[in-house]
Amino acid sequence: MMSKDYEDLCTGHSDAFGVSRREFLNRVGLGLGGIALSQLLGSNSLQASSDTPFLSAPHFVPKAKRVIFLFQSGGPSQLDLFDYKPLLNERHGEQLPESVRQGQRLTGMSGNQSSIPLVGSPYTFKQHGESGHWMSNLMPYTAQISDEICMVKSLYTDAINHGPATVFMQSGSQLDGRPSIGSWVDYGLGRDNENLPSFVVLTTKNKKGQPLKTGLWGSGFLPTKHQGIRFRASADPVLYLNNPAGVDEKSRRMMLHRLRELHEHQFKGTPDESIQARISQYEMAFRMQASVPEATNMRDEPDFVFDEYGPDSREPGTFAANCIQARRLAERGVKFIQLYHKGWDQHNNLMERLEQQCLETDQASAALVKDLKRRGMLEDTLVIWGGEFGRTNYSQGKLIPETFGRDHHPRCFSFWMAGGGVKAGHTYGETCPFGYNVVKDPMHIHDFHATLLYLLGIDHEQLTYKFQGRRFRLTDVHGQVAKDILA
Repeated sequence: MMSKDYEDLCTGHSDAFGVSRREFLNRVGLGLGGIALSQLLGSNSLQASSDTPFLSAPHFVPKAKRVIFLFQSGGPSQLDLFDYKPLLNERHGEQLPESVRQGQRLTGMSGNQSSIPLVGSPYTFKQHGESGHWMSNLMPYTAQISDEICMVKSLYTDAINHGPATVFMQSGSQLDGRPSIGSWVDYGLGRDNENLPSFVVLTTKNKKGQPLKTGLWGSGFLPTKHQGIRFRASADPVLYLNNPAGVDEKSRRMMLHRLRELHEHQFKGTPDESIQARISQYEMAFRMQASVPEATNMRDEPDFVFDEYGPDSREPGTFAANCIQARRLAERGVKFIQLYHKGWDQHNNLMERLEQQCLETDQASAALVKDLKRRGMLEDTLVIWGGEFGRTNYSQGKLIPETFGRDHHPRCFSFWMAGGGVKAGHTYGETCPFGYNVVKDPMHIHDFHATLLYLLGIDHEQLTYKFQGRRFRLTDVHGQVAKDILA
């Protein structure tokens, strides 16, 4: 015979335990679920919920303290800017040899062309500085810093279209939802300035091109406090940061104190890391009310700085103004600063559109490097310039001199880097005479990410986060540091 207590429990009458059977089972279920959740999140959940970084100390002595990534969205034509291929001019108009293409897939925009004519660059190339970097006449200012930059000509990616290629460059995966580079860096190393975010994004205003979604600087499955914060070219650089009308600083501070107490009470009953992240973000927003206006107010910049960065630099939201803003943020301890400049997708009218893009970016990009060096910051600031892939060596559509364009090309493209522990005046990698395939020192996107993290003092294989039963990292399951570019 069953005991009275057990019988009451089974029949739903449990005065002995003070709860109904349904409530008892719910509590047991929640308890088991909590145990399972804590095991799933592992120790990283405790680490991520605090304000301390993942790494108590870098794995290596860092060569760079911060990164400024000048991302040129759309795919700049390396063949018209940096990767000089005189053979293309000699064989201009001839068909792309199958021995060069080797059956590689083309996009749907040019894959059905009956003719795939090679097209040489219409621009003049020269070697510059002691480094001897080849650059076209579209990059006169970048040519002036030739001896400061490391030119990488052998990057390649797995993606052939903009969406997945841009996501791949920013997160190490072609699929949406993974943490961005800046989020990984913030998670791994933490902040240098408690009054500013560690990861800031600046976008050029009023630019047409491939859309930029906020997930590109999102934190993915990392705690939300690691996501990038976009600074806009407006009176309110960060949305909803300022106090509403009628609310002063004292009232805001009192409200945050009470809100923190409520969140802490909630955390005691439901120890969810997102609650602590929310507390942290509210406190950061309060501190940013004072720090952001100071950091974004460029009225104290002398005239010669604006002159150096170019005529657009006085207009907020331009690429040139964003480059000055990036330097100001770097001075104030922001660790990862990303600029996005759209419009490099020249499927047609390449000459007109490419020349405009270079006018908007060349002078300011070079000025940023010069400015950082003058202030003694270049040696520990890694500056990166490049897009998500390159352009083809053949014409998309008919080869018409005035209006020809180039299609997407993932097999090889060029980046340049400066400062932050890379070899100045160095060229890494080489492409074939047709500019179609890498023939020396290939650098996959995962290799690029591994190298970037290494320069910051991080072993890319050790920077992980456990999510859904698996440990993830920026470089997924492979990636090698390109040690030949290290100073």
